[in-house]
Amino acid sequence: MTLLLDVKNLSVDYGSEAEPLPAVSEVSLELRRGEILGIAGESGSGKTTLINALLRLLRPPAVVRSGSATLHPRSGEAVDLLHADARELRRTRWEHTAVVFQSAMNALNPVSRLGAQFTDTLRAHRRIPKSQARERAAHMLDLVGIPAARLDSFPHELSGGMRQRATIALALVCDPDLLVMDEPTTAVDVVMQRQILRQVIRLQRELGFSVVFITHDLSLLLEIADRIAVMYGGRIVESGPAGDLYRDPKHPYTRGLRDSFPPLRGPMRRLNGIPGNPPDLRSLPPGCPFQPRCPHATPECAASVPALTGHGTERAVACIHADDLPALINGGRA
Repeated sequence: MTLLLDVKNLSVDYGSEAEPLPAVSEVSLELRRGEILGIAGESGSGKTTLINALLRLLRPPAVVRSGSATLHPRSGEAVDLLHADARELRRTRWEHTAVVFQSAMNALNPVSRLGAQFTDTLRAHRRIPKSQARERAAHMLDLVGIPAARLDSFPHELSGGMRQRATIALALVCDPDLLVMDEPTTAVDVVMQRQILRQVIRLQRELGFSVVFITHDLSLLLEIADRIAVMYGGRIVESGPAGDLYRDPKHPYTRGLRDSFPPLRGPMRRLNGIPGNPPDLRSLPPGCPFQPRCPHATPECAASVPALTGHGTERAVACIHADDLPALINGGRA
């Protein structure tokens, strides 16, 4: 597949230069065209900060300390997302990148009709008549299962699930290359969550855009993502194809996330949660940030931060015991 997004050694700090708080540390990832990349991790692992840095949505006192992020859109030249000027950034947004925020249901303007929000967005980025913009809006609503008559509705007249789907349709109205979804289903029930996810997958296959999907729910990503990157303490600790991460997680944290959710089918099994709490980024533990909570930690784990190294052609893991973990699991000591 063609490379769409290339991120290398991205680091983000909060606070002052004298006392920086490392929220994201040396994160590298790639997103291919037509792919769904999931980013998983507990709250505070750096997922949203990473995406806000890529989309240039960080607010002070957050600052990108180092790294690069390059977008390769279908049309036009490559875009340096971290250094693009205001004009280039405006042209990139909506046309090449779009985002569905965590509070997606509240992202719509409450005093503006739905149709006006679609047409305003379209006419701001494309010089088309208002009638054509309204036709495009009606088409996008139809794609997410909302009648065109709802263009004349205010957001409060829609159900929560309809507002969520309308926000997704609005994000896709300019046919972007990349759609970023930051926990977009946390405010809806499980049934509506699955309906929304099925529609996202259908739209992604039909329209051909790529997706970065952020969530703490690893089980959800296993259903929709092609590849998954697991973050902990501001770093990626494991990445690879979704099926491989489920069948054979190489990092103890990935396994803990996987085993924290009950299976939907099959025999009952004991759930194994992850003890303790995520690390305080102001005082990270020595060595591997997960070692205070890891059941397989050894003194070597506290010696240095493990590098994210390749395990096969598609896998990468930041754990010095990655090759020993399957034996520990099969041996019943996990």
